[in-house]
Amino acid sequence: MGTDYSLFAIFTVDQENIEALSAIEAGKVIGRHTLILPNQARVWKEANFLLSPRVDISERAEGPVWYNNPMSSEFDIQKPNPLLIVISGPSGAGKDTVMQRMKERGLPFHFVITATTRPKRVNEAHGKDYFFVSKEEFARMIEQDELIEHAIVYGDYKGIPKQQVREALASGQDVVMRLDVQGAETVRKLAPDALLVFLTTESEEELVRRLETRKTETAEELALRIATARKELKRMEAFDYVVINRDFHLDVTVNTIRSIIEAEHHRVRQRKVSL
Repeated sequence: MGTDYSLFAIFTVDQENIEALSAIEAGKVIGRHTLILPNQARVWKEANFLLSPRVDISERAEGPVWYNNPMSSEFDIQKPNPLLIVISGPSGAGKDTVMQRMKERGLPFHFVITATTRPKRVNEAHGKDYFFVSKEEFARMIEQDELIEHAIVYGDYKGIPKQQVREALASGQDVVMRLDVQGAETVRKLAPDALLVFLTTESEEELVRRLETRKTETAEELALRIATARKELKRMEAFDYVVINRDFHLDVTVNTIRSIIEAEHHRVRQRKVSL
């Protein structure tokens, strides 16, 4: 290089963990990075790391010199906001099964626990699958405004306690909740930037078959669930994404949901949820 053009590099010195890489053309710094202290500048000069005759940092640096401030505003990647993810869909779509598989795989989400007044089913645990509460306790929670949303589902109350969701979002965690279609639409009104995923089967016939083989309801209750499921299928357009949960492809379903969440974190305009 000639007299007017020179290139020098400054690397980590001692224990200060200070690094910089700068290009100098005709004595003008065009790229800068991190902090340089006066005493360290003198060390670098004495060690002949500075090769340009036009630059003498040790003489000019009476205080700390910041390298990179002019460029920071031009290249500022925003940290992704935590998401409020609602997995919903008609009865028989496999919402609980998908949620359970996500937990088993140890995905890095906060999984919301729903409060309900319905009786506990076999293999369900209080505080793990649901908060099983009495109708009196549920009424108190409504009165104290402790729920994000609540609704009557097939004669029983269900609702999402607020505090656990707020704490998880505040910590930067993505929050995943499982809701029926009615509950998902309520959350959308409360938090318009919530991410709503509609889980369903390949066909209506498949959905009915799943409901019939569960054998967890009486004939009357089953008929009501089938009728409600058919209505819920028509409300799919209120959601952001639809995921088909095929038989024997549970991990594919989970991977698809995870990919949706990952893609949302790469949006230029991030969702922002406040409750």
